[in-house]
Amino acid sequence: MAYDYTRDTIADIPARGALLYCDMPALGMAGGSTITYKELELQSRRAAARLMAMNVRTGDRVLILSENRPEWGIVSFAVARAGAVAVPVLTDFSADQIRAIAEHSGATVAYASSKQEGKLAGLGLHVLAIKDLSRLPTADDSGVAFIQPEIRPSDLAAIVYTSGTTGAPKGVMLTHANYLSDALACRPVISLRTDDVALSILPLAHTYEYTIGFLIPMMSGASVRYLDRPPSSSVLLPALAAVRPTIVLSVPLVIEKIYRAAVQPGLERLTLYRSPMARRLLERLAGAKLRRSFGGRLRFFGIGGAPLDPEVERFLLSARFPFAIGYGLTETAPIIVAAAVGKTGPRLTGTALPGADIVIADAKQEDGGREVGELRVKGPMVFSGYYKDPARTADAFDQNGYFRTGDLASRDEGGRIRLRGRLKTMILGPTGENIYPEDVEAVLNSSPWVAESLVYGGEDGLAALIMLKPELVEELGACVVDGMKGAERAAARWGAVIGAAILSAEKSAEKAVVRVLDAVRRETNARLAGFSRLSRVYAQTEPFEKTPTQKIKRYLYPRSSQKEPEAQDASTVSA
Repeated sequence: MAYDYTRDTIADIPARGALLYCDMPALGMAGGSTITYKELELQSRRAAARLMAMNVRTGDRVLILSENRPEWGIVSFAVARAGAVAVPVLTDFSADQIRAIAEHSGATVAYASSKQEGKLAGLGLHVLAIKDLSRLPTADDSGVAFIQPEIRPSDLAAIVYTSGTTGAPKGVMLTHANYLSDALACRPVISLRTDDVALSILPLAHTYEYTIGFLIPMMSGASVRYLDRPPSSSVLLPALAAVRPTIVLSVPLVIEKIYRAAVQPGLERLTLYRSPMARRLLERLAGAKLRRSFGGRLRFFGIGGAPLDPEVERFLLSARFPFAIGYGLTETAPIIVAAAVGKTGPRLTGTALPGADIVIADAKQEDGGREVGELRVKGPMVFSGYYKDPARTADAFDQNGYFRTGDLASRDEGGRIRLRGRLKTMILGPTGENIYPEDVEAVLNSSPWVAESLVYGGEDGLAALIMLKPELVEELGACVVDGMKGAERAAARWGAVIGAAILSAEKSAEKAVVRVLDAVRRETNARLAGFSRLSRVYAQTEPFEKTPTQKIKRYLYPRSSQKEPEAQDASTVSA
């Protein structure tokens, strides 16, 4: 029987999975042991019975604080089967944030891993340990007394707290129907089979991974494997070789790092790569090698959570890498716009998913003839409001009941959506032009010398905080003391501009950084329209603070301690 979000709930998934897929692998660790669908059903039933024996009742909140592991999914299903409300918490939240979430949600019980349980000390919660998979009881039905309470699709399934990019955490209320409707709406984009294996590298506490990387596989008979530590290259590559996944979900930063570290340098060393005729062939070959590094079976690499760098996207398209693009928010459970593998286009996010009624509100025509306005949406995947916050909930919806996403977008004749940036970050130019800092950042970040950047409106025009690549800064410091020899060494690796910066820096590493920043500004401005050019640039010496989906927390910048580089002459800006 097919799933129906108007009838079924998250609590129904384990029993149906056991019936349909029984002894097939469901969840496991990369390179380690797995549990079957039958075992998943039994263990989630045992845990649900324990919660109910502890007097956890329908609507009670249960906090989940753990790294990704099979037990995370088990307790998630247990909470649902007990009729309770999950409060998933990201492990990189501070103890103070977790305290605020626990108090605001009213949680009385928490599941925590051994690494995280210290953050719950003194909160008055009944803390249950998330056990290691090896310590779970075997699949024996004896002694499990459990009567599942009545659970309706409209019941609250989770309160998801997110720090977002604009300030204090807020509790997003998502129902069972929100989650299941979105999972079902994604079928035109990601259709899983029982032989699919997903490697999970994003936190399950994030709605993107939970819906697309957990619920959809468990509804489809697929298998999910987890990493036991953050997905650095030294961890990810062996896991890819061991699991040989067919499905991977990622934020853009992961594939961008892989491209810049393992693909781009090799291509640019080839003389033939400068030839337009040879470039496409070489990129196809590089794409085939990249797929092999993922284990050779990859058929779906989902990218969401933040904008994808345009240069990386161009390569992935040319290389025929099997990537898909998705857009959504925690409030939409989360995907509302997506493009399937083979259906992506440059700078396009895709089309609205079935059931997502999207409008472009308060639209104004811009250069190119497209109308740009706020993307708003109605549909069964849209949340019911913010927990205990009626004022913020009221502000989130317009008079027609559409959720205000806060994102600016345009739509072409084929219904394809292009995101332009956040409504709150858009900057009005000197003669009324709309400037999207994300577009300027994309040009800045395409520089071979830039690690990341943030653009904002300064007192005398656009300004940018730029973090140069750490290895470049290190080399600048080493080379300035060697004068001409150092300049030649740096030029051979980083280009003539860097060599010239070292020579003109008078053996001062700080001045060399200033020269490079100014070169970045000039080269960036040459690629921008006059009204969106940078007037000032500043050195960002530490990585920007980010959300779990690797978006910079813009509200934290610029800081009062930000120092303008010495010798920076903003008056010399030219195109």
